[in-house]
Amino acid sequence: MGVMTMKELCEYSSQQKKLRARGHRLKHAHDGLCGGLTDVEYNRVVTRQKSTFSKARKFTHNKMWRETHKKFDTKQLNIIVKS
Repeated sequence: MGVMTMKELCEYSSQQKKLRARGHRLKHAHDGLCGGLTDVEYNRVVTRQKSTFSKARKFTHNKMWRETHKKFDTKQLNIIVKS
């Protein structure tokens, strides 16, 4: 590859891109060997979910609530409201 004009370089670039794409398609072509899953196979697949989503809710509904509301008892809150 020597010195090229911009037009030749663009043509060379597009040809290389097409060659790479063709090579990729040939490499990953399975000639119909791959197919979808049957219902039984699909139902056997186990998908894990996030395991910590309930912990955050429990924290905010329990510990955080207790911490913010143990600072004042009801008598103090009544005094605050009256003032």
